[in-house]
Amino acid sequence: MVAKTPLVPPKPRGRTEADAPQPGLASERLRQAMVERLQRQGIADAEVLQAMARVPRHVFVDAALASRAYEDTALPIGHRQTISQPFVVARSLAVVRDLYAGSAPMDRVLEVGTGCGYQAAVMAQLFPWVASIERIEALHQQARRNLAPLALGRLHLIFGDGLQGLPKYGPYSAIVLAAGLAQVPQVLLDQLIPGGVLVAPVGASSQTLVAMRRRPEGQAGPEWVPFAYDEVSFVPMLAGVVR
Repeated sequence: MVAKTPLVPPKPRGRTEADAPQPGLASERLRQAMVERLQRQGIADAEVLQAMARVPRHVFVDAALASRAYEDTALPIGHRQTISQPFVVARSLAVVRDLYAGSAPMDRVLEVGTGCGYQAAVMAQLFPWVASIERIEALHQQARRNLAPLALGRLHLIFGDGLQGLPKYGPYSAIVLAAGLAQVPQVLLDQLIPGGVLVAPVGASSQTLVAMRRRPEGQAGPEWVPFAYDEVSFVPMLAGVVR
């Protein structure tokens, strides 16, 4: 069998090869446009914006959806799950950094609901040690594949029931939930250090991005202080694991 040689169209006059569209460069431009949009939407934390600019969101979605990767929308990733919209990722991490009141710099941080791995990758740009737990084994493996090229040594992926948290690696400076629930389980709150922050989409018929901060050491007042932010829409968080 003779291999066919593909026809190569002539180059347009006055245009060099360097002028041709480059997918990587296009992604960089779209990512920068996304960051600029986040600033207009009220995200002012420079380190969060830098982290969002460094992570290539298009590698975490299906190739058919790559052209939409930098839109401010959630996109399907299979298994009835979605990748969170960029604003919600940036908002959640900015809230964590703004509210944290621990006596030491932020150290260990936990994400509940790895999904495709995008938010975990952004978190690994911001915190020195990140664990992310996923209950659907196929998604856990998908996240591993997506994240492998980024070589994020400070990020640790765990397959397990996120509603139980990950106490053996805690306590945590912050916990970020990537799925909705009617109320925050006490078992997760108990895994925060004093002054630590948990952020989660909370609600039944409608959801609000809520933060819970644990009372810092040596301070008076209630053990948990709630803060409410934006209306959001997340898939529900379920118990158990799916193999």
